Amino acid sequence: METRILVVDDEISMREFLGILMEREGYRVDLAESAETAISRLQSASYDLVISDVKMPGMDGLALLAQVKSLAPDTAVIMMTAFSTAEHAVEAMKLGAYDYIAKPFNVEEIKIIVRNALDRRTLARENLRLREEVRERYGFSGLIGKSKKMRDVYTLIEKVAGSLANVLIFGESGTGKELAAKAIHYNSSRKDGPFVAVNCGAIPETLMESELFGHKKGAFTGAVADRPGLFEQAEGGTLFLDEIGEVPLQLQAKLLRVIQEREFRRVGGTESIKTDVRLVAASNRDLEEQVREGTFREDLFYRLNVVQVRMPSLRERQEDIPLLVEHFIKKFAVSVPETELITPAALKLLLAYPFPGNVRE
Repeated sequence: METRILVVDDEISMREFLGILMEREGYRVDLAESAETAISRLQSASYDLVISDVKMPGMDGLALLAQVKSLAPDTAVIMMTAFSTAEHAVEAMKLGAYDYIAKPFNVEEIKIIVRNALDRRTLARENLRLREEVRERYGFSGLIGKSKKMRDVYTLIEKVAGSLANVLIFGESGTGKELAAKAIHYNSSRKDGPFVAVNCGAIPETLMESELFGHKKGAFTGAVADRPGLFEQAEGGTLFLDEIGEVPLQLQAKLLRVIQEREFRRVGGTESIKTDVRLVAASNRDLEEQVREGTFREDLFYRLNVVQVRMPSLRERQEDIPLLVEHFIKKFAVSVPETELITPAALKLLLAYPFPGNVRE
């Protein structure tokens, strides 16, 4: 894609000099004799970089810089002036300028500054594209379905994602509880932080505390070095505790303390470690029944169950089965030509099947 640069300077000789210089470097260049003309151009075209003088009749370069950042926030801006002052430089950088150069300038120096400004903009765009890709992958597209029950789930996830509240996700095995947790994380303000998932039912009881909180060297046989736990790995992000009902009562008390105090200690450690982690827990068991039976702490249940998301079974949303069939065919049958990949009779059989294993099955 062609790189476009807008040069803004009230001196015609400087305008034309920079225009020729940038065109020789392979850029497409437009010229503007005033900030007002530059704003008009910015409203009708997209530019990768603006090079502007500071001292100009009428609107000055700093006011133009503020306008550029308002109209096109990701456009890079280089400011230049023959009357360089520290105050101007600081103000320009505060307003979002990439760099500030004094006239007269070295030709090779400005070439490098322009190249670096454009490289930085390209990198920022690439990072944004990658973040959008992650959001697309783990946003609501990870959850397949347009039934009323799934639309209700999407609405609730969208609402809760913007808060800091702990979330408890219920649903049978295979209903997509981890996908829902990822959707909450990647649509939240923590989306650039880590998403760490652990199946509490898959960790031996004797190792669970060390897995969650880490341990100090020598804390137990085999602890040959300090090791951070999952809370430290999830710092600034989201920790997903799947099958939370499998956590033993003794460890439930320590989890409760972490939620209340926002700190914990490694196994064998004496130092308290501060933590900034959002908890999303999930269970395919009835935790309220476990509370009544005394196998799950009531106070921990209420701390985790700030917002509750219930994932419907596939039996409750059979109208989504054709969409799921299409999704998995596209995912796994990439090499198959675009022909009828499933017959109406086969689809009818799938619609009649109860799917006890839900979407995973």
